[in-house]
Amino acid sequence: MTVTAGNRVDDAPLSRFHKKLALYSSGGPFLDGYVLSIIGVAMVQITPQLDLSSSAEGLIGASALIGIFLGAFVGGYLTDRFGRQVLYTIDLIAIIGCSVAQFWATDPVWLFVLRLLIGMAVGADYPIATSLLAEFTPRRYRGPLLGGLVVMWFVGAAVAYIVGELLLQTGDDGWRWMLASAALPATVIVLLRLGTPESPRWLANKGRVEEAEAVLKKVYGPEATIADLPDEQEGRENVDLKAILRAGYGGRMLYISVFWTCSIVPLFAIYAFGPKILGALELEGSLANVGSALITVMFLIGCVIALLGVNRIGRRPLVIHSFVWSGLALLLLGVFPDAPAAVIMVLFALYAVIIGGTQILQWIYPNELFPTEVRGSAVGLASSASRIGAAVGTYLVPMALTGWGIGGTMLAAAAINAVGAVVSVLWAPETRGMALHEAAALTPRSEPVVRTAGV
Repeated sequence: MTVTAGNRVDDAPLSRFHKKLALYSSGGPFLDGYVLSIIGVAMVQITPQLDLSSSAEGLIGASALIGIFLGAFVGGYLTDRFGRQVLYTIDLIAIIGCSVAQFWATDPVWLFVLRLLIGMAVGADYPIATSLLAEFTPRRYRGPLLGGLVVMWFVGAAVAYIVGELLLQTGDDGWRWMLASAALPATVIVLLRLGTPESPRWLANKGRVEEAEAVLKKVYGPEATIADLPDEQEGRENVDLKAILRAGYGGRMLYISVFWTCSIVPLFAIYAFGPKILGALELEGSLANVGSALITVMFLIGCVIALLGVNRIGRRPLVIHSFVWSGLALLLLGVFPDAPAAVIMVLFALYAVIIGGTQILQWIYPNELFPTEVRGSAVGLASSASRIGAAVGTYLVPMALTGWGIGGTMLAAAAINAVGAVVSVLWAPETRGMALHEAAALTPRSEPVVRTAGV
């Protein structure tokens, strides 16, 4: 019997190994949500103790986000060059060391540098972990498992707020324990990740066929062979990222960067300034805090719902409908900023739930649309590009609220959603049900490729 490319790998059942790999890979998004959220609670004590100016406060608050921007691209390049498995634990070891070092920070500069390094390590983990997960996971489960990483961001953020509030009551050094606390989950994740095998797709692309086949047999059973992997390099002589982009993948990179930016700019702004936005909508005090907490829960619910539907609905319809209908909720908030409190909360909740489709696709699309040899670099580059928009958008929200008012701010957010919808209608591909090499190919192949040992 002829074994076609991807037969045993892409159509394999979901095994215990795949579930564990998805759990371990979710550590990066968890730490991202944790690190970015815990600083908000810690700043209550950091600002007076270190006598921070408003600019220093802003820089420390944004330091991890800047680090993620830098680390995502660097991590993507390194994981394509040196492999996924080697860096799968090194990046988290860096988080552990820098998190612990924050406990002894005595000046703003030192704290900024440490959080910048933490952000770089967190950003690097995204292309490393998602590439490894995408390259092992069978096609049927690839979308839900990759999209599920986004859910862990909100879980990490929620845990950070709980831990922060508890440590805030321990005294003046509470902020030191808060920032150092990220070392605990990072240590657990590192220990769990030890022993994770290298991606057989990456090994095969580097010509290390025997090692790739050994991994395949370990994960998929003794009958698995190198013939179960497609020859992704067929017809491509140069696998440099620049050459790949010039060869036709530049359009995909442009779409991923624009769609990703449009999906997170309104979300980051609303998430970071939820109480202030709700206060501007005359939901003040405890009602604003409760409303912010409710919106966070709605974001989480929206991601879970999208995960359940991504294989049924398909990637392209999901991203388009998510942008359109969540943008409509923002449009109504902008047109009717004086609506009753109940109506406002319903519209915010609708936005939070419906935008879940674009959120989970942030990790599905980039990993599916690029070949193995540049997958990490592509994910890192797209992640870095989106963080620029997120940082700028978050920075501009306070000024928008002051200059345009809440109505104008929500209309601007709706306009960003509209841009995301338009580019998705024009450029969003459909990759549902495709093997990973099929999704990454610019043109469909008429026949499956069979690879034999030694080729």
